[in-house]
Amino acid sequence: MEDWLNANIFHPLARLTAVGLEPTGISPNMVSVMGGISVVTAGFLFTFTPWPTSALLGATMLFLWHVLDGADGDLARLTGKASPLGELVDGACDYVSQIILYVFLAAFLDDSVGAAAWWIAAASGASRIVQANQAESQRRTYLWRVYGIPWLRNAKAGDDEVFSKKGPLARFLTAGGRFYIGLAGAINPGSSRVDALVEAASADHRLEVRSLSRRAGEAGLRIQHWLGANPRSVMLSFSMAAGTPLWFFLYECVLLNILLAWSLRQQNRSNGWLAEQLERLNA
Repeated sequence: MEDWLNANIFHPLARLTAVGLEPTGISPNMVSVMGGISVVTAGFLFTFTPWPTSALLGATMLFLWHVLDGADGDLARLTGKASPLGELVDGACDYVSQIILYVFLAAFLDDSVGAAAWWIAAASGASRIVQANQAESQRRTYLWRVYGIPWLRNAKAGDDEVFSKKGPLARFLTAGGRFYIGLAGAINPGSSRVDALVEAASADHRLEVRSLSRRAGEAGLRIQHWLGANPRSVMLSFSMAAGTPLWFFLYECVLLNILLAWSLRQQNRSNGWLAEQLERLNA
């Protein structure tokens, strides 16, 4: 499931970071906030420091985010604090910091192409929301179906604590969580049917359900990897090394949207096939 960067760099460093932070009392949510700050810092360095140093410093902070983005989850599991609420906080930090990053990039591009930069950045950011949702939600769905690891969609169905907290911050997190889940369901309409069939399967069929889910999901994971954060960060770093975020924006708006269409087609076909197999199994 993991690409070379995750398997060999980001995840090992994230685990080391989590182990080092465990005795300090720093919470997983604080690590999520630190990750968001690193993304905002990357945007500042990319656009407000002299080139080519800007590209190197910005890329360093962006890659630090990848480490911290894994470390918050690792720390949560080490300290027994893993929860759907923490997942909401992590997602909110990522989304808010990425929006600020795109504002930095749009302002930088505005100097060369004018007001069109803001439209290009907005189209790129909207594309990213859908692309990242497809990559992450389907990865989490695969982990749940194959390994039984719950995620936010399961919490929506059964954990009222997450979606009924009071206060402005809680309402913001809840709205974000509902939007994320709703978008995942809208672009993959067959997922809910398959999830219901997975839940309905008897314990005697659990191993077979996992085997079928793995078979159905593996092809999609290979496509969805390219919609994820790692290739995107690499491309942004190369684009800024070339002196402009324009190539990165075009990469998201054109190439990744083509891959998104392919991924959605593949995922819907896989869900249809898996639903048929599970219906036969549950009959």
